[in-house]
Amino acid sequence: MKYAYFPGCSLHSTAKEYDISSRAVANALGIELIEIPDWVCCGATPAHLTLHLLSLALPVKNLLQAKKLGNYEVATCCAACFSRLKIANKFMEDDPVHKGKVEEVVGAKYSGEVKVRHFLDILVNVFGLNNISERVSKKLNGLKVACYYGCLLTRPPEIMQFDDVEEPHLMDDLMKAIGAEPVSWPYKTECCGASFSLTKTDIVLKLSQDILQMAYDAGAEAIVVACPLCQSNLDLRQSSINKKYKKHFHMPIFYFTQLLGLSLGIDPKKLGFNKLIVNPSKALSAIA
Repeated sequence: MKYAYFPGCSLHSTAKEYDISSRAVANALGIELIEIPDWVCCGATPAHLTLHLLSLALPVKNLLQAKKLGNYEVATCCAACFSRLKIANKFMEDDPVHKGKVEEVVGAKYSGEVKVRHFLDILVNVFGLNNISERVSKKLNGLKVACYYGCLLTRPPEIMQFDDVEEPHLMDDLMKAIGAEPVSWPYKTECCGASFSLTKTDIVLKLSQDILQMAYDAGAEAIVVACPLCQSNLDLRQSSINKKYKKHFHMPIFYFTQLLGLSLGIDPKKLGFNKLIVNPSKALSAIA
């Protein structure tokens, strides 16, 4: 099982633990992630706020690079990268005007033929939960988690085609397969504030506080995410949230790949737990 792997900027920098845990999990399961050569930033939020053409040309450039590896689907972990790659494909399939302009910029023909999948989708729907369960060596029994999908993975649904738009469950299903207990809560797809973290920090603190409070009220001991910005806002900003709102949250924010890797018996040092701001030791000690 091979995929052209697009890590994106965050996974090579601020979300390095997401990258190393994803690679470790893939290696343990026999999934080969071939990093796309000479990839560039997907554009994320800044590109489509700057120039629409740029927001399409950047991901198309990466998809063309992926084609050079062979007839592989693209795997990505970052929710923003996943969104930009999928949206670019949709425009290249359905919008001949933008298609022509993008092809002129990138210097090649492209019609949206490279399929893009999120790594979570690959694990659950391609590799399969039964296959994962068979390889689990350390069940995460006793760990109650709130699976937080954020706003980019499922929206817009007609383009993303990823899970249920309002009540996604793939991460919940994966957590159940490795022994953790997903809690029922209504904030699965609420926005954390995303890239407003730097420009409108107060908004991010309020939105992220609401998410943390809801997870806590639902009985979660940790939050599990699939997006670097979600992880950063909930983890890095947690002390500021406690100070501003007079809270005492100590809620670890894990990438789903970190907990999966732990259940597969991978050395925690190879999963990036040491990079988390909120110390996860107390939550992990609850594992039976």
